[in-house]
Amino acid sequence: MKNKNSMTVTFSSLPVNEAFARMAVSAFIMPLDPTVSEITDIKTAVSEAVTNSIIHGYDGLSGDIVLLCSYEGREIYIEISDRGRGIADIKTAMTPLYTSRPELERSGLGFTVMETFMDSLKVESLPGEGTKVIMSKKLSDGE
Repeated sequence: MKNKNSMTVTFSSLPVNEAFARMAVSAFIMPLDPTVSEITDIKTAVSEAVTNSIIHGYDGLSGDIVLLCSYEGREIYIEISDRGRGIADIKTAMTPLYTSRPELERSGLGFTVMETFMDSLKVESLPGEGTKVIMSKKLSDGE
């Protein structure tokens, strides 16, 4: 029998909540006994997605970020969405080293990091309506 479980958390687009999002996801998946490497990968990807929502999506304005996390068996599914300004050209935004905020000395590696640490990454966005980042990762069997 596979374990099915999910949670949804909504929080303000404040930089301090990036750490909260990482910890919420890691606490939620702890019953699956992920390896240290797996939990680090997931926390890093969540951190990048939430930071993108705060910095690029809301650009200093207040708004909500919605974090959905679920698992079935050992497959983790994470959605992070905002109602910020959205992304006009997703392909360009996902290009390594591209940043829309060079004045903030951003590295432009957020999506690259998410792709590297997770098994799948999908980005949906509409200008003026917001962005949703959808990621998944299959945990090892732990044996």
